[in-house]
Amino acid sequence: MHTQRLMLRFLNLLVGIAMLVFSGLASADPPSRVARLGYMTGVVGFSPGGEYDWMQATLNRPLATGDRLWAEAGSLAEIEIGGAMIRMNAGTGIAMLNLDDRIIQLQLTQGALNVRVRRLEPGQVVEVDTPNLALTLRQPGAFRIEVDTGGDATTVFVRNGQAEVYGEGASYVINARQAHRFTGTGLRDVQAVFAARADEFDRWASDRDRAFDLSVSARYVSPDVIGYQDLDAYGTWHIDASYGNVWFPNQVVLGWAPYRDGHWIWVDPWGWTWVDDAPWGFAVTHYGRWAHLRGRWGWVPGPVRARAYYAPALVVFVGGANFQITISSGIVGGVAWFPLAPREIYRPSYSVSRDYFEKVNLSNTVINTTVINNYYNNPNITNIVYNNRRVPGAVVAVPKTTFVQSLPVAREAVHELPDLTANAPVVIAPPVAPTKRSVRGAGAERDQPPARVFERPVIARSAPPAAHPGFAAQQPQLTARPGKPLDDAARRELKPAVVAPAPVVRVVPPTREATRTLRPPTANEQGSAQPKVGATPPRQQPAPKAGRRAEEPLPASSQPVGKKRGSSKQELEEEARKLRQ
Repeated sequence: MHTQRLMLRFLNLLVGIAMLVFSGLASADPPSRVARLGYMTGVVGFSPGGEYDWMQATLNRPLATGDRLWAEAGSLAEIEIGGAMIRMNAGTGIAMLNLDDRIIQLQLTQGALNVRVRRLEPGQVVEVDTPNLALTLRQPGAFRIEVDTGGDATTVFVRNGQAEVYGEGASYVINARQAHRFTGTGLRDVQAVFAARADEFDRWASDRDRAFDLSVSARYVSPDVIGYQDLDAYGTWHIDASYGNVWFPNQVVLGWAPYRDGHWIWVDPWGWTWVDDAPWGFAVTHYGRWAHLRGRWGWVPGPVRARAYYAPALVVFVGGANFQITISSGIVGGVAWFPLAPREIYRPSYSVSRDYFEKVNLSNTVINTTVINNYYNNPNITNIVYNNRRVPGAVVAVPKTTFVQSLPVAREAVHELPDLTANAPVVIAPPVAPTKRSVRGAGAERDQPPARVFERPVIARSAPPAAHPGFAAQQPQLTARPGKPLDDAARRELKPAVVAPAPVVRVVPPTREATRTLRPPTANEQGSAQPKVGATPPRQQPAPKAGRRAEEPLPASSQPVGKKRGSSKQELEEEARKLRQ
């Protein structure tokens, strides 16, 4: 009897734990950070998570887990994620395997990346998974990773910082100013390579880094704000008696208002998301608040020392399911919105915890926590007076078709708005269901990149989440609850309705942290070297060549200077057996 009681208690405990786990998953908050396509030249293709089609990428597009990018010949692209810059060379294909508050995990199947990591919070990691190895970056530094066109070899150059490489049953540490070329998936076939002169890709990356490092706006915003460096060339900072440091754009047309030049898209897990057309438009539409001061719009950032939380659009929507506007062809269903002002509450349309609700507001404006708690506990508060709603021209309205089809808002906006917008109720999100076009965005359709690029399996250190089910699988539920995105738990239960290519990832078995260090080559008279596996790197690293700027990255050359092999007991016994034969 006693044994049965103990067993019953144990089962009840398991049930309780399971309930806590599943309830936690159901209410899991979205990531507080997002990736941004912040710069590109040439033709860059984009494919949303879970989709088969490819579109022309658009500037300022937020990127989330599952998204893919392809830089065609003669093209360059820059992705900003938290404290890291990921720069793609021509002929490079990547996928966002995972992006949350802990990890940035990329799949690199072909091409070259320049990665600059400025800062990492404790526990955060950047991981780049290639056909030959998984590369993890756990401290700031500058790195270049190259995957051959055939996917047969991966070259890693550590300009500064430190990298760890993991393969099947092996792992190494690569220290600063070292470059190594790996073939196979076990890290046994490795060649030390010399550093070559910086090429155009490296020089472009260095120029972008210098502009970032010298940014004036860094003094006024949280370092977590994505895109703040772009504010320097397009506006000026002033001190306001009410709000402190305020940024004013210099190049806007008469009558301009925030959230007018751009378009709307649907991005999981946040739902309706604003994409601004201006190169400086990312930071000022996803963080902070807008104030109308002395006839001008000024952007007020959140506290400098607070960790900034990304929001899809810091606006208030006007009207409900029956909201209508008048256009040249008659009366049609419409969607209207205006920007939140400082000290006003942002209420997400996606499910969030109290902690997230508090932080997404405290990090983007100065506001009392009591006010935040009152809003969280009373979601049906309607008697709110919004400052910007009364500003002439602040309310932007478009037909529903413009909103859903990701068409340019400035071109379709209604300029003569009746008093209806002033008296209509406000809503958290427009009750409008997305379409496939909402997920794709404004870019034109493009041909798919070579199939072999994204079909190649990669080695991973961290197991990525399950592949995105795609829009078609979500559409019935999104239509039933228009404007409300699914949470992660509901999305994980869906089966893909369309067969879309999913990354092929092989996670290496858990092993101890990388400890063996690859020693940099020491050239002999013939220009070759035979470094030893596991040797401690010398204290003095080779100096840069004369005339080279210290800030220029040094890419890995394709010229091998030595070959290393593992020196484990099993490998030594195998070599001895071959010699005996």
